Amino acid sequence: MFWYHDVTKHSYLSVRQHPNSLSWEEQPSVYKHYPETFKRYPLDMENEEDRFLFHMAGLTAKKSYPGGAYYLRNNPSAGALYPNELYVQIRDIKGKRNGIYHYDVAENALVLLHTLKEDEGLEPYLGYRNAMKGYLFLVSALYWRSSWKYKKRAFRYCLLDAGHLLGSVEMSALLKPHATQICYAIERKTLNTMFGFGHKEVFLSGASVAVPIQGKEVGPVCFSLPYAEGSGSFEKNDVIEEAYGETMLLSGCRRELRAPKFTYDPERLRQVIFQRRSQRGFTGEAITKGQFNYLMESIAQPILSDCDEPVSVYVVVNRVLDMPLGLYREGRYLKYGDFSREAGYLCLEQHSLGTEGALTFFLTSSAENYQALYQKAGMIGHRLYIAATYLGLGCSGIGAYYDDEVNDFLENDEMVLYALAVGK
Repeated sequence: MFWYHDVTKHSYLSVRQHPNSLSWEEQPSVYKHYPETFKRYPLDMENEEDRFLFHMAGLTAKKSYPGGAYYLRNNPSAGALYPNELYVQIRDIKGKRNGIYHYDVAENALVLLHTLKEDEGLEPYLGYRNAMKGYLFLVSALYWRSSWKYKKRAFRYCLLDAGHLLGSVEMSALLKPHATQICYAIERKTLNTMFGFGHKEVFLSGASVAVPIQGKEVGPVCFSLPYAEGSGSFEKNDVIEEAYGETMLLSGCRRELRAPKFTYDPERLRQVIFQRRSQRGFTGEAITKGQFNYLMESIAQPILSDCDEPVSVYVVVNRVLDMPLGLYREGRYLKYGDFSREAGYLCLEQHSLGTEGALTFFLTSSAENYQALYQKAGMIGHRLYIAATYLGLGCSGIGAYYDDEVNDFLENDEMVLYALAVGK
């Protein structure tokens, strides 16, 4: 087990001995802005290509509370802290200037960082030799946005949230429709330097919604950007930075070449992308076996990627019509029993989710490529969010749980990556 994962486990004692004490007035900014000297292109919601980008990470709702407010996005995030940023290379898209951009979420605009020449691009950094017509994405993390609240465990959330953002890219691409290729084997160190990140921001992954241009090879683009502040403050966390450094390089990767096959109606899917929210509690009602099968089929679809790490999917069936209660793995029945109370307890005693939901999921893995396997768990979680919302159900991602006790319940020793609850 990776040492970082081991030292960031929750237990019944740890959450009581080390409770978080926060001053919300000191929360880091969740928006990054480049200086006004960089040219901006506001997204036009009447333009199909602009809507494609907005569907990934755009602002969709405002939540008010005494003393302030915050905005929700198409992509979920632990604590609504949104530690991830999205960068995109656009090539040969009608009406768009070939270049590398930052998506400014608050302004709903693309900020041009570098204009592309014909013979250069991000392609070599993502493992492509030919020029790619379409979109290449890079996902970064500003870990302080999350570690401000979640301390050293925040690297887990940065990776899960990055997976959700990749999942948002995948769902938005279905509206075009195009398949999304996930790229984990990116040249992180070079890209971090080129974008001027220092140690405050780091790249985690890439994605491609593009096709190769036959006979047109490109070399690696090279530029040097000044760093643009993305959090307004910063506190260094040596544990997180060491964990990132040790997991930058991948080894023994297996490529997944199969494309997923979903059955979503495009217009209904578009509405679901905007409607998706994290459920805060369930009514305790049952779902149907057909709904259960649809959810399991959706998350079992392959994920096109250059490093497909195995992730085990366990599900506690609390309330599904015509199905035995109990624990399942990959749809296979493991043990019988009403484990709803136990599921709620394992999810840091969030009984309104783990107990009252119809299903409680636990994702685990014993693979070695930590960044890739954790982001894959986030993508699976995002697929579950979308499929549940498509069926008129609710879903909630749960990044906090009693790690070792989950292992005891599942009777495995794999790293516990994510928990999610689904229900009415």
